[in-house]
Amino acid sequence: MSNQSEVLVSTGMNTILNTSTSAVFPCDKIAAQDITSRANYVYSFLAALGFVAGCFLFYSFIQTYRALTRLAWLNRLLWAFCGLQLLLLLLSLHVVVHTPHYLHTTGLGCAALSFTINTVSLCSLFVLVLMAYVLTLDPPSHALLRKPWVCGALVSLTSFLIALMLAGLRGPREGMQVEDMCFMDPVGAGVSYAAARLCLAFLIPYLLQLGLLMAGCVRQWKSRRRFLSGSEEGPVFLTVTVVMFFCQLFYSVVLVRGAQLAQKEGLSYHEQAFLTVARFVLFSGSSASLLIVLLMHRPCRESLHRALRQLRDCCRSPGASQTNRNIIAPHIEITDTLQDIE
Repeated sequence: MSNQSEVLVSTGMNTILNTSTSAVFPCDKIAAQDITSRANYVYSFLAALGFVAGCFLFYSFIQTYRALTRLAWLNRLLWAFCGLQLLLLLLSLHVVVHTPHYLHTTGLGCAALSFTINTVSLCSLFVLVLMAYVLTLDPPSHALLRKPWVCGALVSLTSFLIALMLAGLRGPREGMQVEDMCFMDPVGAGVSYAAARLCLAFLIPYLLQLGLLMAGCVRQWKSRRRFLSGSEEGPVFLTVTVVMFFCQLFYSVVLVRGAQLAQKEGLSYHEQAFLTVARFVLFSGSSASLLIVLLMHRPCRESLHRALRQLRDCCRSPGASQTNRNIIAPHIEITDTLQDIE
């Protein structure tokens, strides 16, 4: 009788433990989805601001192009950088639309999406490298680098090759036509992929920028001239580089850490939510860069002020502009003299 009671007690305890553990997992999942949803709201607001800023930047650049017959080399690079950041914002919609869930597509489609995002991101980073080169050696010492099509081909080819190497390491693991959840940089690709992305897509562009900036500082010290503050694009370039650096660094470190955890013990719901937040931080760098260019670049800032003045004048009521006017109405007096009557 006592044995039967012990069996019943142990069975009841196991049932309670199973029920409690099964109740914990849905709570963790709901909490993780709540984190990603809140991050999605914040990023959606930033992305909307960045998209509006990017569209206005292109309007400002078109107005500048119409006013000037020839644009400066740094302005052209700034055009290209803003266009690439706007394209990254559009590509980030695959995360925004499906959050807190994930995009489901074939292995080939997911690999193509990841390859496109990596290529565009690398192009924007190498455009910053070109800007650092032009700011350091103004004008560029090599004649070929003064031609826009040569620089565009060099940036595109380098970015394409690095993105192709990353795509080879990433690969579709489960087959080309198998539908599954799509991640831009999956932690299941292993630590080797995360480390390769850290080195190729983050360290190499920023080490090149650091070397060029140090060379520019040395030239400034020797020639007693201004380096980054000597042009309108210098402070804009430095601010954008710092913002992009921290966003890329945060995402790359989180990706390597997630790959290590996935290889050892798997990812919890909170770790998956943290990876999604890191993706939002990465794409937030594009939105912040567009806003920085709009607010810090003098021609764009002046275009914004003119547009705001025109909008204020249009929204003002017609009678409000005439409140302070002294309008003198004509006053005609007709007097009849005695001679006119006679």
